[in-house]
Amino acid sequence: MMIRHKLAAQLYTLRNEVKKDFEGVLKDLSKMGWAAVQIDGLHGHPARDIEAVLKETGLRVAGMHVGLERMKHDLKAVLEEASLFNTKDFICHSLPDGLQTPEGYESVKKDLLAVAAEVDGKGYRVGYHNHDFEFHTKIDGKFALEYLLDDPAIHAEIDTYWVMKAGHDPLSFIRNYAFRMPILHLKDMTSDGRQYFSEIGTGLIDFAPILKWGLDSGVEWFAVEQDYCPGNPMDSLALSLENLLKLEKSL
Repeated sequence: MMIRHKLAAQLYTLRNEVKKDFEGVLKDLSKMGWAAVQIDGLHGHPARDIEAVLKETGLRVAGMHVGLERMKHDLKAVLEEASLFNTKDFICHSLPDGLQTPEGYESVKKDLLAVAAEVDGKGYRVGYHNHDFEFHTKIDGKFALEYLLDDPAIHAEIDTYWVMKAGHDPLSFIRNYAFRMPILHLKDMTSDGRQYFSEIGTGLIDFAPILKWGLDSGVEWFAVEQDYCPGNPMDSLALSLENLLKLEKSL
């Protein structure tokens, strides 16, 4: 089974590089062999300029990470960008500390459902991307992440590293969200006891069964994100891509 047409680089990995040369980064990722990118802010660039480079390079867009406040107060512009980039998905990428309480998660869920209702029938999907902190709070006997995602109007974007960091098996956890997760975040964890970020295929997580599950369970994009890299982030993404393409042969 082929995955290469479903592999996207999350641009948060290259947040410093895109601030200096967004166009150059996109061209380099295309040459490297990525099928898509996941947008994480435009860093002052007009959306039409970025769209022109995407069209030139052939890169597709595997969703956009968007803050909750922007979803609530700037939704028209978010949808305009999504339309321009030809993507259905905009995903809440994180939460401030003040919302990481039972009451906070209740308000977040209410807000996400309100946004989902507003875009219902327009071809867009609202999602939520986790870290480990959503496993530190329980609501109605569920982890906060499970609570946020128990309504199918909010799509899952599970991050394999953060699930493991919270002490859970990534494959077992993602199985709860078959055909509810258009984008799956691939991120590895070092095997040296530090539990730090590492390139795909160099750490503790066995990605072959995760990829197989994704292909069978409605995952449209596998987005690779590495929050911090030991050297040049481009080199880290190149190694992750190389290892994913090696895994492809075994699927």
